[in-house]
Amino acid sequence: MVLSKPSNVRVIPRLDIKGPNLVKGIQFDGNRVLGTPEAFAEIYYREGADELIFYDIVASLYQRNTLLEYIRKTAEKIFIPLTVVGGIRSVEDVREILRAGADKVGINTAAIENPELLREASRTFGSQCIVSCIEYWPHSDGTCEAWVDYGRQLTGVNAYDWARRAVDLGAGEIFLTSIRQEGMGTGYDVDFVRKVAEAVPVPVIACGGAGKKEDFLKVIREGRADAVSAASCFHYYYATPPGDDRPWMSFEEPRLRMGEDIDSGNIDFLKEGYGGYRDIQTDRIGLPALKSYLSEQGVPVRPTAASTKIYTAIEGKI
Repeated sequence: MVLSKPSNVRVIPRLDIKGPNLVKGIQFDGNRVLGTPEAFAEIYYREGADELIFYDIVASLYQRNTLLEYIRKTAEKIFIPLTVVGGIRSVEDVREILRAGADKVGINTAAIENPELLREASRTFGSQCIVSCIEYWPHSDGTCEAWVDYGRQLTGVNAYDWARRAVDLGAGEIFLTSIRQEGMGTGYDVDFVRKVAEAVPVPVIACGGAGKKEDFLKVIREGRADAVSAASCFHYYYATPPGDDRPWMSFEEPRLRMGEDIDSGNIDFLKEGYGGYRDIQTDRIGLPALKSYLSEQGVPVRPTAASTKIYTAIEGKI
């Protein structure tokens, strides 16, 4: 059964994972280690995330899924929906991930190679479990091309047409990521999100490009996104070193830097730009603060307890 669109807009941190590390790059390249996915997942749960997305960025390349242990550990402590993406190539892969504790699976590469996988998976587990992940690059003629293998391979497949077909095959949700916008902090690809959202009857998650809180509002209002996903602006907020206006997090969470004595997070670059581009900066945004802002703008979101307890004290600092 294909799901209808929800009333509340969801806010969903995206955690790109490589081996044991949470990483973040620009346009799916130049990834930096920021910490451990399990530590960030716990924080995002406490801070009011509506869902989480775990994305194994090398699983499709190596045709394997290495997140099962992370899923089990996370599911024991976190009681919000968890979507797992990367390396899912069969119905049995879907079954294994759901049994480990995930609520949904996102499929990209294998679905384009074998579209019937979406149909078979949705019939077996229900459309509510199956997310069509579409990573795309916009061309100068206005078309968008779906890419696979975490942005490594071009397909020649029209991303808009594929989104519509994926829903026909049984996908219960569309997760759109603009590779050109990803990590740049210049805003979502609002036009394409709106085009897809208006064409499909299932929820559309917008991802790629959030740099400030206004970007979230714009893709919700103008792009008609049913959910917003982001990484940089959330990760860099919670990975901030001690003493930078966020004392309740970083010094209490040494795991964010891969252990108390090892600063594997490599986050000094946050003060001067990242990815080699000094002029590309995202605002660092806490989840409760973002939700409070969206709510004030009339966007229906699930409230968080932290919104009233913590962010009153730091209003105007982010």
